[in-house]
Amino acid sequence: MNTSAVIVCAGNSTRMGGVNKILLPLGDRLVIGVTMQAFQKCESISEIIIVAREEDIPAIKAEAQAAGITKLAACTAGGATRQESVIKGVRCISADTQLIAVHDGARPLVKPEHIEKAVRDASVFGGATLGVPVKDTIKTVEDGLITDTPPRKYLYNTQTPQIFKRALYFEGIDFALEHGLDFTDDCQLVEAIGGKVAMTQGDYTNIKITTPEDIAIAEVLLRRTKED
Repeated sequence: MNTSAVIVCAGNSTRMGGVNKILLPLGDRLVIGVTMQAFQKCESISEIIIVAREEDIPAIKAEAQAAGITKLAACTAGGATRQESVIKGVRCISADTQLIAVHDGARPLVKPEHIEKAVRDASVFGGATLGVPVKDTIKTVEDGLITDTPPRKYLYNTQTPQIFKRALYFEGIDFALEHGLDFTDDCQLVEAIGGKVAMTQGDYTNIKITTPEDIAIAEVLLRRTKED
């Protein structure tokens, strides 16, 4: 199925001290270059849409060219929230797109085979997201006191890409806009209208670069991947 990848990297990088994490070096490329290369390698991905800060778009386009990215179809400026940014990216997809894959630009180590697996699951269930079982015991807390311990076997860390059939995702967007809802997770758009989302198991290396130490961890993981 024709799948458009909407890669979102329009955040302010406040936890990186204001340094834009997607433009940091990672291996031989920048973070966003490594991210784009993962989707470039996927047969099911027909195009890549980048959503970024306006001032970062020239650097992203230059990195795409240097990284050999031929599927980059558009770059667009983001909005005030993640949901607004994703919607701006979705508006740039091709008319014949069947599936929309939304991915965090700061997750450069996603594996192409896991992207393809999530695409297959989304084509069956309507939606799918990569994720991994939680390793720790999770507590719910209110006013500094533990209120519950959810069974760990039911809990997953949700990653990206999160992939949806076009019509289903558009319905979720319409519902959110109509009701003034602003979600930080794309699965919530589909959950809100009763849609099914499969949890496609990925792996723990699909980390999100958020703080400075994450870059060092990503360097080690990337190097290990190249050695395998």
